[in-house]
Amino acid sequence: MLDQVKVVLVGTSHSGNIGSAARAMKVMGLSQLVLVQPECEVDAQAIALASGASDVALNARIVSSLEEAVSDCALVVGSSARSPRTLEWPMLEPRECGEKMIQESKQGAGALVFGRERTGLTNEELQKCHYHVCIPANPEYSSLNLAMAVQTLSYEVRMAYLNDQQSQYAPIAEVEYPRHKELELFYQHLEKVMLASEFISPDQPNQVMNKMRRLFSRARPEAQELNILRGVLTAIEKSHLSKK
Repeated sequence: MLDQVKVVLVGTSHSGNIGSAARAMKVMGLSQLVLVQPECEVDAQAIALASGASDVALNARIVSSLEEAVSDCALVVGSSARSPRTLEWPMLEPRECGEKMIQESKQGAGALVFGRERTGLTNEELQKCHYHVCIPANPEYSSLNLAMAVQTLSYEVRMAYLNDQQSQYAPIAEVEYPRHKELELFYQHLEKVMLASEFISPDQPNQVMNKMRRLFSRARPEAQELNILRGVLTAIEKSHLSKK
């Protein structure tokens, strides 16, 4: 299950943070590191700070977008010190995050997404996550560096994994969730139908679409449910819009 959990670092600017994050991951049994548009290389400083976890840092996959990093993930959780300025989003406590990541890793890949050292994740990036997680640090001094944040959430994932291994309860019925790329195709289809039906204005489509994203992130439709929704949209296109 731990092999199914990715740690995704977006726009990292200091190579030492990549090495330190790799070390934090390996200590907790995680190995899948993905770098989205890093502003530095995995250099000697990264290897030095990895301190025995250089394999995690050197094997990191480098991609050009967050979309690419999480396209195969059924669960995407963004680490943030705040919610998007204009829209509240489903939040998890770190412990809840670890538990949910392990439960859903039984079905497929999950991702913990961390933003830039100074500015974190953008609102647009946060809205690509199903949930946000905020580490409840001391409000008088809440300065967590990137590796500390990775360490904290990786620890919660490991604790959830160990608890799951030791659990004597009957396993929860398996649920298949759609992958990120399948959700994105659904949102594109939904926006297309709403524009064609004139439900939303082409001048400001994001105003409603952001709220629809929040709705479905909160609802977490299963793969079969998403297929039904896509079928409804297709039926609307064939019956209603074809008459225009």
